Amino acid sequence: MAGGFTDEGLAAFDAALARHTSSGAVPGLVALVAQGGQVHVTTAGHAALGDSAPIGRDAIFRIASLTKPIIGVAAMLLIEDGAMALSDPVDKWLPELAGRPVLRAWDAELSDTVPARRAITVEDVLSLRLGFGSIFAPETLPVVQAEEALDLKTLRPPWPPTRHTPDQWIAAFGTLPLLDQPGERFRYNTGATVAGILIERVAGAPLAEVLGKRLFEPLGMKDTAFYVPAAKLSRFTSMYAPAEAAAGFGGGQGEVGDSGLALIDRPDGWYAAPPALPDGASGLVSTIDDLDAFTAMLAADGGGLLAAESVALMLRDRTTARDRAENPWFLGQHLGWGLMMAVPAAGVDPRTVPAGLSRGYGWEGGSGTVWRTDPETGLTGILLTQRMATSPEPPELVRDFWSAAYAALA
Repeated sequence: MAGGFTDEGLAAFDAALARHTSSGAVPGLVALVAQGGQVHVTTAGHAALGDSAPIGRDAIFRIASLTKPIIGVAAMLLIEDGAMALSDPVDKWLPELAGRPVLRAWDAELSDTVPARRAITVEDVLSLRLGFGSIFAPETLPVVQAEEALDLKTLRPPWPPTRHTPDQWIAAFGTLPLLDQPGERFRYNTGATVAGILIERVAGAPLAEVLGKRLFEPLGMKDTAFYVPAAKLSRFTSMYAPAEAAAGFGGGQGEVGDSGLALIDRPDGWYAAPPALPDGASGLVSTIDDLDAFTAMLAADGGGLLAAESVALMLRDRTTARDRAENPWFLGQHLGWGLMMAVPAAGVDPRTVPAGLSRGYGWEGGSGTVWRTDPETGLTGILLTQRMATSPEPPELVRDFWSAAYAALA
């Protein structure tokens, strides 16, 4: 592996990122690169448009789908305890999902179903192969309309958050037929919300409590939670989306200045109080140092918190070529999916991944967050912004982030 970073490379890395805040493309950012025990953090811009104070290293961000790997580790800890196994049917803890019917075709009426050939397993849930999730199809499909009417927020952006409690959410979800037979194909997102509720049922405690005791306290992740208490709101960033896309993220709260960005959520908004549903798919907030602690634990084969065998299980690709072809937004041609995170696709040489794209394992969040750890080089990169992702293509900032991170390696 390379021997850390060069001073010139880190200076260029900082400058490459600062260019995106100075241009107004992104209100603010906090970024980290780590390799071989060397950790470098840079900040640029502001916590909100119009702020005069620079953003701090301790700024709190909505990490969206970076929640998923954290939930995955919590699930693996319960598996290590013997409280559940990957092969277990989830019916024991989630009776709402027992005996699910499966749509005969994606565009069928909800009553046009066949029986599921087997039960949904814990592994199906954690690998997002439980039979329900993102579908690239018209919003007029009966199942899409039914999901929206139930306010599940699993096929669309999760903002504003659902009104359901965990028990209400899983009960409502249990009224829908599955799109696919359990285990048949990868479908993004829904399994992560189910995983959070499964963890609660297995542990017999609220998800926030399980995460706090099993993960956040041991790792010192003092700012990671499902909401931001009043004493920390001054460090909480605002959230934005390009004005033309704001309707897809809760409608926006008005365009701000010349930035072309619409305000989606203020610090005293959706995350200022405990949510009805602590969403395992996208609900957490965190900081760069908290995520550094989490990702360093995984890079150290569990770091004494999680067994190395459990980490290996999480990083094993469970997707097929068909999964990648059907999910260009989420996987492209070089990514697979393990347990609650993206992993290198089996059989794909990491050296063939185009420059500027993320390599290794980790994931991205729709709120503008990125994490990957590359076992080939030992490089970990984390980028936190508050500008929503609106395209399957990585924005210029993310491409510059990875290009500059790799170029900084000695």
